[in-house]
Amino acid sequence: MMGINITATLQALAEPNRQRIVELLRDGPLTVGEIAERLQLLQPQTSKHLRILSQSGLVEAEAAANRRIYKLRPQPFQDLEGWLNSFQRLWHDRFDRLDDYLQELKDSEKNDKG
Repeated sequence: MMGINITATLQALAEPNRQRIVELLRDGPLTVGEIAERLQLLQPQTSKHLRILSQSGLVEAEAAANRRIYKLRPQPFQDLEGWLNSFQRLWHDRFDRLDDYLQELKDSEKNDKG
């Protein structure tokens, strides 16, 4: 299940305008019109990007009077962070093993000279 969410998240963020929308929403909720204006996009184009972001689970819309206010959903970003952290742990482990190996070589070299 997590892999599917990660894939949907990465696919949605692969498009530069959707990335820019997510970056805008990081600072707080906005309407379609506000997003379109700030990114200098047409409103239908902005709505299409928001629909894709919504389908991927990255954003959610809240109805307020006759407007829809979009905001980020935290879960997909937490899933992405967890996925990336698994790679970070892997590389830290590998670097730790490399440090140990280099120390062994250094110690071995000292013993050979000594």
